[in-house]
Amino acid sequence: MKQKWNLPLAITLMVVLALTRWPGLMPPNFSAVYGLAFCAGIYLPGPMAWWLPLTTLVISDLILNAYYYFWLGIDSFQSYQFVNYGVYFAIIGFGRHFSPRSSWFKLVGGGVLGAILFYFVTNTAAWFFNPFNHPEYTKDLTGWIIALTRGTAGWPETWELFRNTLFSGGLFTGLFAGAMKLSEAGETSEEESETEEAAPDSEEAAPDESRA
Repeated sequence: MKQKWNLPLAITLMVVLALTRWPGLMPPNFSAVYGLAFCAGIYLPGPMAWWLPLTTLVISDLILNAYYYFWLGIDSFQSYQFVNYGVYFAIIGFGRHFSPRSSWFKLVGGGVLGAILFYFVTNTAAWFFNPFNHPEYTKDLTGWIIALTRGTAGWPETWELFRNTLFSGGLFTGLFAGAMKLSEAGETSEEESETEEAAPDSEEAAPDESRA
């Protein structure tokens, strides 16, 4: 059973997701996307869990590609971006197997697993889709290991990107799941207080047997 959701909180979630993708705002691969895609699967109801985060990702990608192309003269679109969307879809689906009532540690662990999935799949796709004559990503086990650990010359090494992916996946999952649990605890306390105030006083409600 999914937790009650409100539209302002869902919008806030997506704004944070989009802002952390802006170039230079965060270290490379340090993003709220992994954790918040996972949390969307946990907390967002029904179809909203799928279309809201995925639509946000597509729109933010279009804006980023336009920024790189028109301001920096770089065609940043790569065919394996579609692989990224597939992984985000899988992370949301993975989140659907968790409950808002799961422990905070279990939810953080799920967010970290989602980040690991993103790392392995996307770097494997980068290795696979690079040209066969690429000097580093040879199409063998050695090339695949290089793609997962060192990456392409001139860019941060892949293991550093993995570190950022792993840390941000756990961090943003922990922050959001913690906020949701605190909010749920506050709502429960308010409901209990209202119930106690609405209940009749047992002493006043009991009949006076001495007059029988």
